Amino acid sequence: MASSDHTVGFEPADRLAQDRESVRRRFWIKLKRVVAQLPFAEDLLAAYYCAFDKETPRHVQAALLGAVAYFILPFDFTPDVLPLLGFTDDAAVLATAIRMVASHITQEHRDAARAALKRGIDAAEATE
Repeated sequence: MASSDHTVGFEPADRLAQDRESVRRRFWIKLKRVVAQLPFAEDLLAAYYCAFDKETPRHVQAALLGAVAYFILPFDFTPDVLPLLGFTDDAAVLATAIRMVASHITQEHRDAARAALKRGIDAAEATE
């Protein structure tokens, strides 16, 4: 068995995660489009803020950027256009990444996520 067999399907997210500016730009575009459908929007935003926090260790940033990159991919295991089921794979990838690095997602990241949702996504992106 090749060592990369366990990553089948995640290669595009891995490549995308290496381009931080593309992740940043595409994240806000997709979040604006789907935020009303996401029961995990606050967790996703907290992970995003942690991933781009300069105080966050590189290995944590890499894990979270991979999860965020998977969220913004236009194609994935379960198409996002499917009602109710579309974001289950995104939620699973994000939940796994958050579990791996939970101690690094601070109250400040969660507060920033909550505040961004409260004031609206367009305003949150502008302050980014």
